[in-house]
Amino acid sequence: MIEVLLVDDDLLMRAGLRMIIEQAPDLLVSGEASDGQQAVAAARRDHPDVVVMDVRMPVMGGIEATRQITSAGGDPPKVLILTTFELDEYVFNALKAGASGFLLKRSPPELLIEGIRTVAGGHAPAHRRVLPPAHPTENPRIAEMTEREREVLVAIARRLSNEELAETLFISENTVKTHVKRVLAKLGARDRVHAVVMAYEGGLMDR
Repeated sequence: MIEVLLVDDDLLMRAGLRMIIEQAPDLLVSGEASDGQQAVAAARRDHPDVVVMDVRMPVMGGIEATRQITSAGGDPPKVLILTTFELDEYVFNALKAGASGFLLKRSPPELLIEGIRTVAGGHAPAHRRVLPPAHPTENPRIAEMTEREREVLVAIARRLSNEELAETLFISENTVKTHVKRVLAKLGARDRVHAVVMAYEGGLMDR
């Protein structure tokens, strides 16, 4: 079973999310929290697999809660952000803080269920893009990359799958996997989502 912690200051929203999630035979809501502070405490106490996190909440918001949850030692829960607006600074900052991906609150129930499963499996839901920061800063790690490695990083940031990346660069999927691992290692990125954030911060992506 994939255990899920629900975090939202809206009681009705949490009730609706619980109904959707518990329709799936492999998902279980193990707890709820109404603000980020409660979420951090519940995550440390109950060790859920995935935290479904709202962004804007009283006491402590979802971004700071995400940062504290994902920076904990051991094997911390994955965080899936639920947001009203896809292209806002909150999403970018949540991903930068350690979230594994995000979904819109208006997403259909099956997307939420699939998103939780995807995050639990160590991957990221295929959101379309991330809002870049207002003032990109040069990243020396990106500057040290080869041209091909930068091509791979841009492709990752554009949410291309390994198969699509192989077709775009005219290389095999095994070679793609090797390039992706090398890019993540050079960046010091924890996963592909973190690499996306770093690509935007480094000014690689079109504004």
